[in-house]
Amino acid sequence: MTSDPTPTAHASRTIVHRTRGTTHGPITRLMSPGDLGRVLKPFIFLDLVNFQPGALGQGFGMHPHSGIATLTFMTEGDVRYEDTTGQAGILPAGGVEWMRAGGGVWHTGAPVGDTAGRGFQLWVALPAALELATAVSRYLAPEQVPVDGPARVLLGHHGAAQAVIEAPSDMSYLSVRLGAGMHWRYVPPTGHTVAWVAVATGQLTAGEPIDAGELVVFEPSGAPIDFQARADTSFVLGSAVAHPHDLVMGSYSVHTNRLALAQGTAEIRRIGQRLREAGRLD
Repeated sequence: MTSDPTPTAHASRTIVHRTRGTTHGPITRLMSPGDLGRVLKPFIFLDLVNFQPGALGQGFGMHPHSGIATLTFMTEGDVRYEDTTGQAGILPAGGVEWMRAGGGVWHTGAPVGDTAGRGFQLWVALPAALELATAVSRYLAPEQVPVDGPARVLLGHHGAAQAVIEAPSDMSYLSVRLGAGMHWRYVPPTGHTVAWVAVATGQLTAGEPIDAGELVVFEPSGAPIDFQARADTSFVLGSAVAHPHDLVMGSYSVHTNRLALAQGTAEIRRIGQRLREAGRLD
């Protein structure tokens, strides 16, 4: 990594697709299982979150998942969380919320405090061996997230840093901050032919510009990717071995086959009925 202000960085991998997704209130959906998720699996869903202080209708009511894992990482602002594994509390900015839904779970979250909130929520498709496993959640404080250079390692590994949370398959997911003019090269682990970047703030160059609010997909390859920040920039990057299964989708679930989807759907209905009996759902 260098801080030479001359824009000489170039991309070894070509950008083959870019999107600004669709925005509804504070959420911009950059990827979902019905569109880019089919190309970038095991990464199948990505929301860019931009909560504003005092605005109404922010946060997520209690809702279910099965067959996937979710990872929430806020670079700014704190979030209140609760899930049906029994976990509840406040996730501070820079911390990680990891929810492996497996066979079924419900959870909720909302911003707290009077500061703006910015971050990403990612869904990961689980392999067949884990898609019906017992739900597990884990919450990391900011100081528990390992760092290598400008990258915070949320899943997988980068350089000398290994994520605390064990990824369900071979993948890496990083949160990166670069100062204006800085160069950074990402060398993916062997076999990581899937690669994408989503920019929260600032502007990158990786052969061509990538603006704030954009997600770009790189050609399938194992080659490095060279970045230059044209301004102070924050972004997330995912790379992985491609998920080998089809995406079989329900309303809040993604599985590898229809039987697993039926089992996951039955379990989240069972949990939902328990929540209703406890007065937690309408």
